[in-house]
Amino acid sequence: QVQLVESGGGLVQAGGSLRLSCAASGGPFSSATMGWYRQAPGKQRELVAAITSSSSTNYADSVKGRFTISRDNARNTLYLQMNDLKPEDTAVYYCNAEYLSGIFRDRRSSWGLGTQVTVSS
Repeated sequence: QVQLVESGGGLVQAGGSLRLSCAASGGPFSSATMGWYRQAPGKQRELVAAITSSSSTNYADSVKGRFTISRDNARNTLYLQMNDLKPEDTAVYYCNAEYLSGIFRDRRSSWGLGTQVTVSS
């Protein structure tokens, strides 16, 4: 029901910055918990950062102090500002939304198709 489209990935040198965007449609963005996940070849998908409807945030230890997750409810858009990028940040980054739906308020989860981030040394 909720559609997510990521953008902003690309190729950067170590120490550089990128800002990822995730445009959401088809659901109540403002009440959803949003997150960024990443998956590198040969590794499991991991949570990078999450933000709740009340703007509480959580970060993986590996990105604390370098990445900032934020949301613009008026634009139904999620952001991930990535600074001081390192080669180990190279991965496909996915946008995720978790929300309640239906008369029983079942938890639903939606995923974008991902955007590639490559950090060269």
